Amino acid sequence: MTTALNTILKARSVAIIGASNDPSKRGNQAIRKLHADGYEGAIYPINPKASEILGFKTYTSVLHVDADIDLALICTPAKSLPDILDQCGTKNIPGAVVLAAGFTEAEPDGQAIAEATLQAAQKNNVRVIGPNTNGLFNLHNKMNLVGVQDVEPGNIGICSQSGNMMLALATEAKRRGGLGFSSYVGVGNQLDLNLADYLQYFGDDDDTKAPVFYVEGFQEGRAFLDTCRKVTQKKPVIIYKSGRTEAGQVAASSHTGSLASSFALTRGLLRQAGATVVEQSDKILSIAEGLSKLPVPKGGRVAILADGGGHATVTVDALVDAGVELAELSSETIAKLRQLLPVAASLTNPVDVAGGTDEDPSVCADCADVILADNNVDILMIIGMYGGFAARFNPALLGNELDTSQRISELSSKYGKPLLVQSVYAALRTKPIELLKDAGVPVFIWPEPAVRCTSELIAYANARSRNAASPLVMPDGPVAEGKYILAKITQESRAAFYEHEAKDLLAAYGVNVPGQFLARTEDDLAKVVEVLGNGPMAMKIVSHDILHKSDAGGVMLKISGEGAMRSAYREILANARAYNPDAHVHGVLVAPMAQSGVEIIIGVVHDPMFGPVMMFGLGGIFVEVLKDVAFRALPMSQADAREMIEEIQSSNILDGVRGGVPVDKTSLEDLMMKVSQLALAHPEIKEIDLNPVIVRNDGYDVVDARMILNSKGD
Repeated sequence: MTTALNTILKARSVAIIGASNDPSKRGNQAIRKLHADGYEGAIYPINPKASEILGFKTYTSVLHVDADIDLALICTPAKSLPDILDQCGTKNIPGAVVLAAGFTEAEPDGQAIAEATLQAAQKNNVRVIGPNTNGLFNLHNKMNLVGVQDVEPGNIGICSQSGNMMLALATEAKRRGGLGFSSYVGVGNQLDLNLADYLQYFGDDDDTKAPVFYVEGFQEGRAFLDTCRKVTQKKPVIIYKSGRTEAGQVAASSHTGSLASSFALTRGLLRQAGATVVEQSDKILSIAEGLSKLPVPKGGRVAILADGGGHATVTVDALVDAGVELAELSSETIAKLRQLLPVAASLTNPVDVAGGTDEDPSVCADCADVILADNNVDILMIIGMYGGFAARFNPALLGNELDTSQRISELSSKYGKPLLVQSVYAALRTKPIELLKDAGVPVFIWPEPAVRCTSELIAYANARSRNAASPLVMPDGPVAEGKYILAKITQESRAAFYEHEAKDLLAAYGVNVPGQFLARTEDDLAKVVEVLGNGPMAMKIVSHDILHKSDAGGVMLKISGEGAMRSAYREILANARAYNPDAHVHGVLVAPMAQSGVEIIIGVVHDPMFGPVMMFGLGGIFVEVLKDVAFRALPMSQADAREMIEEIQSSNILDGVRGGVPVDKTSLEDLMMKVSQLALAHPEIKEIDLNPVIVRNDGYDVVDARMILNSKGD
């Protein structure tokens, strides 16, 4: 796949099928742009009715071109595509960019045309970009088949399901200066090549340091996650996902199912794979710029070098809000700074030069050098008015400031540490600022975007380390007892597990499950004390037609003694019949009351885009109200389970509040990993819902468990 895309995006010859003498047509614009940009490859206009277009000899068909062709830009209507792709196949053209719309999204016969086009592409081994794409470009190859103007070559790749988003990024890059793009692919309908294919290409492309993806929908979400996990070991991947109200159509037959239909699922899975997920479109380019230019930090300790208290304070506040650690400068560093700066300077982090650079900007580079040499510092942010000393104080300082910019630009590579600059003069694009940009130093106008870039850089470094050090855990296969339980349910043509069956399956995979007793009749209750003891009991209806037992009045708690259990048994059955007269009642499940603790939920769903996904959060009756949950794709690593526990906003509750004892997070991680193994070993289970699980300082109790098979049970 990468080989085909490499040939397409670095094509040495392009055929323009549907070339035209009409300047308003893409078949004319593409030729003009290639020629104007100095494209060094061969250009072959294809038009059976013209002998020459824009000075280029035309051909009636690609079959009449007496040379190899790497790429076909097809500008003809949708219905012509199958025949054209047949010709491309005969000519051994490896790839085609299809501009035409009129497929599944428009024409009544669009689906049939799409199928015929795909069959022709596959039969002829021609890889298709699009259809319904605005094209592609490779600026290092001077091949611009989009026609966008004034785009500078650089190291940011773009893959977008919106041509307008690419134009917005290109326009912003032109306004800001100092950054450019390697290649762009307009995804279109993903009839053949998809987002995962493009990500693999950008991951292997030496000209691309940071690919940016604007995504409206995934067709092969799991393949994208798997590719992203590999690519992010080499370079950052920045993703903006639009349409964030729905991440997939999941049946809301359980708490897990209803909560999975959210942007939180997509965001959690992409971050698990190491991607940087941007949630504001105006932050895409600034984050991509920083991540494409800066080295990956070894840690997350940030130092600030400022020439004013205001911007320093704003920066510190933003760093603290983002959860970023402020570096503690060593005594040696402070002593060296004392020799460079006036008495009024603040020498602890943030370092405020207190006017010490106003007459000699080079002091800024001296201080930056000292701070970056400190082993306690991983990242340096220069904050304030650097780049404007000559403009504000004395034009004679310009030479000094330019020399200082050059020195500053060399410090990041000298120490292998990221260095960012925030300057009030960035918008004016002064010469010292432009020198920094051209040398690869990210420069920001305001502190908050600089901080956001810094925090995302740290998050990327952490994710890369986590994924490298913590492998995904796969099951050895389904255990024998698990196969037996599943076989019984499928034989009875049931979709829903009985609760005791779900708990038995959990136990088969090593989950600690409390004792339980199924009373099929009221008289069975006489055996409860012998099996479970005589403590207070919880009693619940067992019916595959009643999933939400509390709603049906099918749960009674703290029941002690045989007489009370008999009375509760009768009441539960009466409530169930009133709730659903047609429900099949299998019995009443009796279990010892769980000890008090924190209620959490663990669930697994099969997302239509991403496959099996685990959810974790606070449980009980408020789970769908609070929606404070985290998601990870399965298989997952032990580190993923640990991060899920820490990720929810209410994670501090698990650490104990108001004198409470912290829960046993180790056993909680173990539970999550065992549920993962169960779900992977039995893909026929569509949903798993453990809610609540009560976690304590000495373990956990699975209080309720629901499982649902897929429609086929296989």
